[in-house]
Amino acid sequence: MSLDNLKNQSFPLKTLEDWKTKAEESLKGKSVDTLKSSTYENIILKPLYSKLDVQKAPDYPAGSDFRRGIHPLGYITNDWKAAQRIVYHSVDELKEKLHGSIEKGQTALAFEVTEALFEPKKMINDILGELPSKYPFAINGRDLQSAFLAALIEGEACTNEVNGYVASDPLSLFAEEGYIHEDFIKSWMDDIKLANEKLPKLRTILINTSTYHQGGANAVQELGIAASSGTFYLQKLLESGMKVENVLGKMIFQFSIGSNFFMELAKIRAARILWNKITQVYGANAKDRGMHISAETSSFTKTVYDPYVNLLRAGNEGFAAVVGGVQYLHITPFDDITGSSHLSERIARNTQNILKEEAYLQKVVDPAGGSWYVEALTVELAEKAWEYFQQIEAKGGMLEVLKSGWLQEEVAFVWTKRKQDVFTRKQSIVGTNVYASLAEVANSFKIRPCNNFINIDGNNTINIRKIKNVRLSEPFEELRKISEVIESKSGSKPKIGMICLGELKDYKPRFDFMRGFAVAGGIEAVESGSITSIESAKQFVLSQDTIYFCLCGGNNQYESTGHDILECLIREFPDRIFYLAGLPEKEHQSQWINEGVKHFIHLKSNCYETLRTILTEMEVEQNEYKKA
Repeated sequence: MSLDNLKNQSFPLKTLEDWKTKAEESLKGKSVDTLKSSTYENIILKPLYSKLDVQKAPDYPAGSDFRRGIHPLGYITNDWKAAQRIVYHSVDELKEKLHGSIEKGQTALAFEVTEALFEPKKMINDILGELPSKYPFAINGRDLQSAFLAALIEGEACTNEVNGYVASDPLSLFAEEGYIHEDFIKSWMDDIKLANEKLPKLRTILINTSTYHQGGANAVQELGIAASSGTFYLQKLLESGMKVENVLGKMIFQFSIGSNFFMELAKIRAARILWNKITQVYGANAKDRGMHISAETSSFTKTVYDPYVNLLRAGNEGFAAVVGGVQYLHITPFDDITGSSHLSERIARNTQNILKEEAYLQKVVDPAGGSWYVEALTVELAEKAWEYFQQIEAKGGMLEVLKSGWLQEEVAFVWTKRKQDVFTRKQSIVGTNVYASLAEVANSFKIRPCNNFINIDGNNTINIRKIKNVRLSEPFEELRKISEVIESKSGSKPKIGMICLGELKDYKPRFDFMRGFAVAGGIEAVESGSITSIESAKQFVLSQDTIYFCLCGGNNQYESTGHDILECLIREFPDRIFYLAGLPEKEHQSQWINEGVKHFIHLKSNCYETLRTILTEMEVEQNEYKKA
């Protein structure tokens, strides 16, 4: 082919139908619709998005509904703040780490507020020094917001220079602690109005959806709750005499960012659409309608075992937050659950530095803008969240749905569904329910202080159902703890003997499956090697110090030798318990059960329940043995 002919070559244009036809060839006749998937938000994700999915969107950030961001040039002119929450054990340590982290890339003052910071009263100002005049705050003040604001007002620092946020969300605190006190809201509102006068640049009203995210809520629920909570505070403060622009200038929204990259990215974008729509109703000017967002990587997705995988999770979540367009970001250290170290804190901070300095995310204006998939997902998420917001409002608003327990039930329903998917391994947790390692030993969990934040007469409190802070991996971590207890008492790990029928090529697929299945509960799968006779199977069973065994092999081996081997083993070892790897055809299942198989273990099995049953029986057996 000549060069001229080569230059004139072109690829033929393909239609969506062409793609479907080709895809269905690979699917061996199945419809391409089988590639669709459903999310916890009841959104159906298509396998391919095209120009047909184009959604009308603003031409630039800060335009129209703010989905593309609140600043026209994005991070080029208004970079996000690295707000790594500093962990400390003494005020001296906080002072040292605060000043040191600023030199290493931290760009906001972020730390947990404790009572030790106010003893004596001017302690906090001594710790901060000149930093508040140079860097913004990024602090959830919780029950100590009032004390923190009072210290800032009384300090020698120029209050007009203090910016960022020292904010609190009474509604989320009610949900966390399990009781409501409306007098607390009145006191909190007085603090907001005082801070509006004395600290004009500081945001003090937090809408914290992390509480609900960490209870298992989906993105639609988080967004509806954010919209309803924001409306509740806006309405209350307007009724107290504040102007709409002053109230909006005091607000900041906090979201936890989970592992579903595109859903979390779209969540941030959709949040701005909802808030723009609400503030328009209140007559706010365009310059006041942009939502300021503080984000943190999710604790809900983090694990105790194989903690270094948390580095990847946090990086993915931080990336989604930045592409979504947040103003403040905290990336959780990989070992935060068991107590962060200097190394993990440094890595978390440097993750943000890499996103800025090496991934150049601060140089791109709205990198997700125009993506057919992202734009379509953003719109659908916003629409569903708006409906959810209306549901909450129809029931009386956030305070009422917390009092009635309706919201807690809604969140619990999604959490139950998530758990079930983890139990059956429909949802993978790398290093926990899939690709786990028996060599992993977990450190002790970090004990978080219990904050009883309302110190007002208990006669006026209303008890409500708590929304507990949970993690996806906790059930499997509990299994590992049971396994470790058994090992500490017996001197060896819990075991299941794998009776491998036929040659290696016959039994390996199901043996590998069973090994991965068992290790999720801290149980060792002991390979027998090739079993081709009843005698070799008996010798293997006799050699193992466990009563639990599983037959592994191909369907041919099961039918040719499996029944005979099982029948003999049941007769010779009536105290042993036998499982079968795989799920036989329906017409064959009753035969296996009648012959003595306790349970079939296969891809759709409830991994958690199966392992919990085995481990519980092992514990009981061990205790009875010791008593004897």
